[in-house]
Amino acid sequence: MSDINLNDMHGGPPLWYVLVLFKAFAVSEWPHGLGILVLALLIAGVPAFVVAALLGKPLIGVLRRFAARQTAYEDAPQSHQAKTGTPTMGGVLFGIAPLVTLLLWPMRESLALAVLVYACMAIGAWDDLMGIRRQKNRGLRAIPKFALTGVAAAVFLFVAGPQQTSLLGVGAVPPWLWYGLSVCVVLATTHAVNLTDGLDGLASGTVLPPLLVLTCAAGVVYAPLGVPLFAGATIGAVLAFLLYNRHPARLFMGDTGSLALGGALAGIAILSRTQLLLLLIGGVLAAETLSVIIQVASYKTTRRRVFRMSPLHHHFELGGWPETVVTSRFWLASVLLSLLGFALITRIA
Repeated sequence: MSDINLNDMHGGPPLWYVLVLFKAFAVSEWPHGLGILVLALLIAGVPAFVVAALLGKPLIGVLRRFAARQTAYEDAPQSHQAKTGTPTMGGVLFGIAPLVTLLLWPMRESLALAVLVYACMAIGAWDDLMGIRRQKNRGLRAIPKFALTGVAAAVFLFVAGPQQTSLLGVGAVPPWLWYGLSVCVVLATTHAVNLTDGLDGLASGTVLPPLLVLTCAAGVVYAPLGVPLFAGATIGAVLAFLLYNRHPARLFMGDTGSLALGGALAGIAILSRTQLLLLLIGGVLAAETLSVIIQVASYKTTRRRVFRMSPLHHHFELGGWPETVVTSRFWLASVLLSLLGFALITRIA
């Protein structure tokens, strides 16, 4: 059985090289969506990586020229003060992924994902610019940021059009539940990635395993080809960004990138009907968010802190772990949780 929606392929643009690669690699014979993963990485991931990698260095120069520099959060560990002055808003590189996808496969789903990513990116850029202007790591307040992200989610669902309101592993659910859950997934995922973006390479590296699994999931559930192509392009852009964001980082993504990356992850999960599984696949992101919720709730009710500092990665930093150790172990945890999610998808699909 093919992992690719051939009807969608023949209904789309006549991209001969997509069909050539499809036949050459016999991806229809590859199980569990692995064929669509290879196809997406070759067709969309490679060009997105090359373009983003080439644009990274000039972007650093432009951001320095316009004084778009990071200001370390006042309450962050003391070691983070050395990061002040590093160019931020580098997450604009993730905007290459929607462009590549639209050029390759200009269909409704591709457009909807592009709308979501660019809307989230614009919200994040507004937040970053406010912080840069104030020279503090504080931009938009939480409520306006959540509200704007909710609007972006609603517009995304409108552009995507009518959907099969079913959840992988659960089956059909009422439309109001499916759409309400989808908006919540966008809100939760965008801000979870935002909270995780606190160490060099942490958020970008943590998001890669879930992106790989969701690309496979898109093939398993026969999602329109634009969905896995978008995921593949996003993987390429994130890998290119990591060239500049790995320790010691020369470029930060800022809220510009973290909200866009969270939007991309949520959009792919929604259109592949794996919203519920994102809690497992993106378990590291969920743990980071949960640590903040627990810390705030505990302090407000008992005046005691559960963690040395939240989000969770700061707890381990203050426990004596070097930044690179925290990052690598969070990456490993993301890989393991994503593999568990992949195993679950292959069983229930």
